[in-house]
Order: sequence, then C-alpha cells, then structure tokens
Amino acid sequence: MSDSQRDVHASVVNAVGTIGLATLASRILGYVRDMVVARAFGAGPVTDAFFVAFRIPNLLRRLLAEGALSTAIIPVFTGYIARESPAVVARMLRAVAGVGTLTLCAVSALGVLAAPWVVAVMAPGWAADPPLLALAAQLTRVMFPYILLVGLAALAAGMLNAHDRFFTAALGPAVLNVGMIGAVLLLASRVDPPILSLALGVLIGGVGQFLVQLPEVKRLGLPLCPSGEWSHPAVRTIARRLAPAAFGLAAVQITVVVNTLLASLLPAGSVSYLYYADRIMEFPLGVFGVALATAALPSMAAQAARGDHRALGDTLNFSLRLAGFIAVPAAVGLMTLGSPIVALLFQRGHFGPDDAAATTLALMGYAVGLPAFSASRIAAQTFYALGDTRTPVLLGFVSVAANVVLALLLMWPLEHAGLALASSLSSYVNLLGLGWQLRARLGPIGGRRMAVSLARTLGASAVLVLWCLWLVPVWDGSLRAAGWTAAAIGGGALVYGGAALTLRAPELTALLGMVRRRGQTLPGAPGG
Repeated sequence: MSDSQRDVHASVVNAVGTIGLATLASRILGYVRDMVVARAFGAGPVTDAFFVAFRIPNLLRRLLAEGALSTAIIPVFTGYIARESPAVVARMLRAVAGVGTLTLCAVSALGVLAAPWVVAVMAPGWAADPPLLALAAQLTRVMFPYILLVGLAALAAGMLNAHDRFFTAALGPAVLNVGMIGAVLLLASRVDPPILSLALGVLIGGVGQFLVQLPEVKRLGLPLCPSGEWSHPAVRTIARRLAPAAFGLAAVQITVVVNTLLASLLPAGSVSYLYYADRIMEFPLGVFGVALATAALPSMAAQAARGDHRALGDTLNFSLRLAGFIAVPAAVGLMTLGSPIVALLFQRGHFGPDDAAATTLALMGYAVGLPAFSASRIAAQTFYALGDTRTPVLLGFVSVAANVVLALLLMWPLEHAGLALASSLSSYVNLLGLGWQLRARLGPIGGRRMAVSLARTLGASAVLVLWCLWLVPVWDGSLRAAGWTAAAIGGGALVYGGAALTLRAPELTALLGMVRRRGQTLPGAPGG
C-alpha cells in the first residue's frame, strides 16, 4: 500500500471518529428524547399518529435534504474546490443555495396542503378512525416546514464536508433532539393536544440545526446569500444526480414507509414498536455505519475525479472491512441484550413490560440487517463518487420489491417483528447487487481480503455470543439500572476486542490508532 493511500485510510478513520463523536452525542440525546416521549405518551394511538406524521417529513429529510442532497453536492463541491478559484467556487455555492431554497420552499408548501391525503396513503388501516387520521394530518402540517430548515442545514453541511470539516455538520441532529426534549418538557401541558408539543419541537430543532453551522461557514469565508442563477452548470449537474441519488439512498427509508403502512393493519402500537426498535438500531448504524460512509465520500470523490480506480477500490475495501468489524458484533449485542436495553431505555410510565417485549422482538428483526445497512450505504456512496446514479436506483427498485414481498410473507405469522426482519433481508439483497456491480465497474476490489476479515470478525463475534449467553440469565427483569447495562455492553466490547486482538485483526489496529490520535487533533478543527 502506498503512503498516500495510508494517508487516505488514516483520514477516513479520523473523520469517522469526529463524525461518530458528534453522532454519539446526538444518539444519546435521542434516547433521552425517546425516554421523555415514552414516559409522557407511552405507545398507543397518539404516539402512532405522531410517528406516522414525523416519518413523512423525516423521510423527505433523509432523501432530499440530508441524504441525496449531500450525496449529490459533495462530489460537485469537491471538484470545484480542487479545480477552480475561490471566486468561482463562491459563485457556484450561491447558485446552488438559491435553487435549493426555492425547491425546498415548494416541497414544504405542497406538503402542508396535501397533508390529509399523504397521511391517508401512509396509514390506510386508519380509515375507520377519522379522529386519528385528523390528528396525524394536523401534526404533519405543523412539521412539514422542517424540510426547508433541514435542507438549508444540509447545504451548509455539504459546504463544510467538502472542506473536510465534519464535526459541526454532524452536530445538527443533536440540536434537533434538544429542541424536541425542551418542547415536551415545557409545552406539553400548555398545548392541546399535548402531542402537538413534539411537532413544535421539531421546528425549533430544525432552526437550531441550521444556525449551529453558520459560525464555521462564516469562518471559512463561504457565501451565505443565495443567488438566482438557475442555469449554473453545477445546478444542472446536481439536478441530474439528485433524483436518482434520492432513490438510490432511499432503499432503507422506503422499506420503513412500507413497514409503517403495513403496520397500520396490525394491532395498535405496532407502528410505535417498530419506531422504538429502529431508534435503538440506529445507534450503532449512525455512530459508525453512516459516519463511515460520510467520512469516505470526499476521499472517494477525489480519487474518482483523478480516475484512480485502484485507489478508489482500496478505499472501498477498507471501509467495508471496517464497517463489518463494528456492525457484526453490534448486531450480536442487540439480538442478545435487546431485552435489558429496551427495558432500560423505555420501560417506565405508560410504556409497560408488554410494550418492551414487543419492541425487543422488532429490535431482533432489525439487528439481523445491521451489517448490510452499514455496508450498503458505503457501496452506494462509491457509485455517487463515480457520478453513477443510475445503478443504485435500479438496485433500489429490486430491494424495495424484495422488501414488499418479504413483508407480506412475514407480517402475518410474525406481526411487526416480521416487518422488521423483512427490512433486514431486503437490505442484503441490495448489498449483494451493489457489490456485484461495483466489481464489474472497478475490477477486483479485494474480495479475498474482505472474506478473511469477515472470518476474523465472525470468530471474535462468536466469543462475544458466549459472553452474552452467560450474562443474560443474570438479568431477571428487575435489573434495569444503567450501571448493569453499561457493564454488560462494556464487558462485551472488551471481550470482542480481546478476541479480535488474538486473531490479529488489522481493523482493530486502525481504530486504536484513531483513539491515540484523538488527543492530537480533530479533523475539521483548527489544525486538523
């Protein structure tokens, strides 16, 4: 491996640490938020209405604002920064900001107007309950302007990421959680219905997500004032990539929508069980899986712009091996320790033991797909770095179709847990398709190295399984203290790390190197 490629690996790992740190803060605050929500509202029709309403703008956030927009703009921004003068870059950024703001305003306005029909499509099982549909529509109307706010935040994040500044951009979701927590605590007793406080918290958090990034954007001298240059070449390039990128990154999110629709046909609370389980599963996925894909994209885009496919394949190989090294043991931990984790996080107030047991079953179904969720995001980013948005779209169609078929087969015998399992299995369909096409595009991408790495990871994970199986009988349902759960997870991490060290896993060495460098500098910070 060349010194330059070693530098790329180190840069990716350091950026993962930076993004992961900010995402960790967000996830912890997210769990606090969910604890507050579970305690205040429990799991039932009211929370089902909010989660359906929130899922609609949240899905658009992930597809149009954060997911696809970031994926489409970062390679373009990176190319301009590498080739053009600061004045040309500034003009391009203002043009993109102008078109983006206008588009997001239109989407927000359309969502507010069409809220009742959108909710009816999302939850057809509620047709016999007009008050519930009306509540969900009201919440949807309140929250749809969040699309504009988070879209502006995503645009600012794209500017920062293209300049290798990751921390502030990744901190935005933490600000959202603070807004929602504060709204429930301060407004729930002052608004009618009380669940409306959560919707207002989403808007407050959206404003904060944008504002928190402005100081660093200003320090970099990046323009904040949008222009009306609709025909700028960068705008046309991003527009061509945006819609395909949205669907290519949407495979996971569309399966969430399908599951929500089907869950509305199941017993009350099913939508909430899936939501709470998904929130837990997103902790390792966001802290490491999504962080790794975000960190790798600028390096991949630069390698693709140079036409260095060998280096691009090596970065892909390294990122996938690192993803598997974390995602596989995380999946094992969620499947074996799910019950005490769910009880610790949510079992209080209106959220009882039956709700916790149902959520645990959904969590087990989601955990099966955690490695594929992480790896698919990285594989899709590789295509976007290459400027190919068509292939992920086609494979996204295949994945969504597989999810629908599997969900219909599994939802009746396994109810909501079957829907979670269908999402996981369809994610493997997506990953296999992406891997097959990447090998055809880039040539050999180190399949043998990945197989050897996966074998080591599975071996170390087997030792982790033994630890968890020994530990779980100690938990009798009353031990819900944070200390016990932290000790179980921390002990499992040490057991897995020790097994990986014995097996001489190079991924462990890379991660330990990141930890050693944390005290030196943060990528994206001054001197980083």
